Amino acid sequence: MVLIRIRINLIMNLPIECVVDSNVPIVANYAEFSSAKPENISNECVASCKNAIEHIIKTMGLVIDDGGEILSEYRRNLSLNGQPGISYKFLIWIYDHEYSFPLENRVLITRYGDSYLEFPETEELNDFDSDDRKFIAVSNAHPRKPPILQAVDPEWWGFKTHLEKHGINIVFLCPDFCEKRVESHFAKKPKVK
Repeated sequence: MVLIRIRINLIMNLPIECVVDSNVPIVANYAEFSSAKPENISNECVASCKNAIEHIIKTMGLVIDDGGEILSEYRRNLSLNGQPGISYKFLIWIYDHEYSFPLENRVLITRYGDSYLEFPETEELNDFDSDDRKFIAVSNAHPRKPPILQAVDPEWWGFKTHLEKHGINIVFLCPDFCEKRVESHFAKKPKVK
């Protein structure tokens, strides 16, 4: 039996090292811009995401890929224009510190078609969103398999058991949101054959 050790900050109950889906800083930003917050996202969800981003900045525990695919996704989804919020602070922090991250937290992943060699090859994960596979690949390729922080993508909730079978853990910052929407999410998604 392989024991996977996740270093946890006991005060905040967040991992010291983690991979962060881009929806976490997006949701965190609603703390400063609450008028833009969708009604179905709770204030608790926003606060959890904001605390997670602040925690990552404080601990410098972000794990990214060495080729810049995660950073490119952050750039596409987080604004550097206009009024700066927590997502702006997060993105600037990455630009200022990415080369001072521990080398093992800049993980090499290898693109393979619309996936990655480091993404678990299993039929159970065939329908996992190809755009999100980079986060799984980074966690899987890291020597300690750091957990992935996830906010409001119900697809991840639907695949969590299959990911856990491969030692990949997801920390759901907004579990109620994901759990309530997972069935309707998969009902709308066409099956890939």
